Amino acid sequence: MKTFFSFFLLFLLIWNSSAQTPEILPPNYIQSVEFLGNAEFSGIPIIGLGQSISLKFDDLIGDEANYYYKITHHNFDWTPSDLSKNEYLSGFDQMRIRNFKNSFNTLQIYTHYKLNIPNSDTRALKVSGNYMLEIYDEQDEVVFSRRFIVYETLAGISAEVKRSRDLKHINTRQVINFSVISGDNLNIKNPDQNIHTLIFKNDNLQNSIYDLNPQYRMGHELIYRYDQESSFNGGNEFLYFDTKDIRGTNVNIRRIEMGDIYEVYLYTDRVRANEVYTYQPDINGAFVINTLQGRNPNIEGEYTWVHFSLKNDQPLMEGEELHIYGGFNNFALDESTLLTYNSKSGLYEGKRLFKQGFYNYTYVLRQQDGSIDEGFISGNFDKTENQYTILAYYRAPGARYDRVIGAGSANSKDITN
Repeated sequence: MKTFFSFFLLFLLIWNSSAQTPEILPPNYIQSVEFLGNAEFSGIPIIGLGQSISLKFDDLIGDEANYYYKITHHNFDWTPSDLSKNEYLSGFDQMRIRNFKNSFNTLQIYTHYKLNIPNSDTRALKVSGNYMLEIYDEQDEVVFSRRFIVYETLAGISAEVKRSRDLKHINTRQVINFSVISGDNLNIKNPDQNIHTLIFKNDNLQNSIYDLNPQYRMGHELIYRYDQESSFNGGNEFLYFDTKDIRGTNVNIRRIEMGDIYEVYLYTDRVRANEVYTYQPDINGAFVINTLQGRNPNIEGEYTWVHFSLKNDQPLMEGEELHIYGGFNNFALDESTLLTYNSKSGLYEGKRLFKQGFYNYTYVLRQQDGSIDEGFISGNFDKTENQYTILAYYRAPGARYDRVIGAGSANSKDITN
């Protein structure tokens, strides 16, 4: 029995060491997490080696709590890498976040925190790859974590968006064709084993395509011209609301009421899945914190309860749920995004706390198995404008970690047949 128990413990240790590290969602009192790299909007920072990132968030308890940060390096599949701390980081982490300010002249009190990397403690990230930034408290418990990616420019990535060659999906899906072009200083002898790829849409890792093998090779160029294997549902343009001015209603806002804090009621949304596609400019699910009532939205932005309502006559199966969905919480589904059916109004309704600003959102169906159907309410259209990101990872023979050797992008506004 003792021998069996020892083997069981060994199995658990091996399994845990090889398990993918998930992101930890922030608790309710942590709001408005903005994670920025070189992109215009918050999301998953994808930065070149030597570039900087910035993390901002609010603690609604507002007691100037102490928060600390830790940085860990990961393999292509988000399992922990074998690198020790000093191999991927110059300086120190596990340091206190010292840049914070209390809210000013707001109904909802909060403390606003900001962390820049590199800084005087964490001087540089030495290698490319997948990284996890963890924020933890004085009890050494992780409060939340966010992923970011550092790349090198050892390979070029060219990409284009095409319509599906499958007639069943020609009007609903978008296909990503791409090439990885390595330089003379990178000799890739066995790409099926040494090269990994990642494709994702609109800064959302929830629905990604991992690890396609090149179909063929032309000199230094690896060609990926799949159809179904590299296709995404086109989705639809995001809806939006703008609360930067809470003294009066703005676009898509029906009314604003005053309670303990402001209550913002949006116009009722409808099912768009069976409608003709209509172009509507959006920022691909992202958001921007802003206020007209102060000069510094970080500490002068008000928090508001935003009320959503959706008219949906399509029946749901047992265990299925409707949620609001967007980059405002890194495309996560939780109790704050859940819509419930109101038999009196005949609408699916929900409310969520948002800081003043401009927000994209849409509605999705969470199915019984936990998967997300983005087209159930909004539909899927090949004409939808989407931004795609393509990353190439490389592990040389005998190496101990996966390098990100190139990053590329493509937009579906340039879609071709």
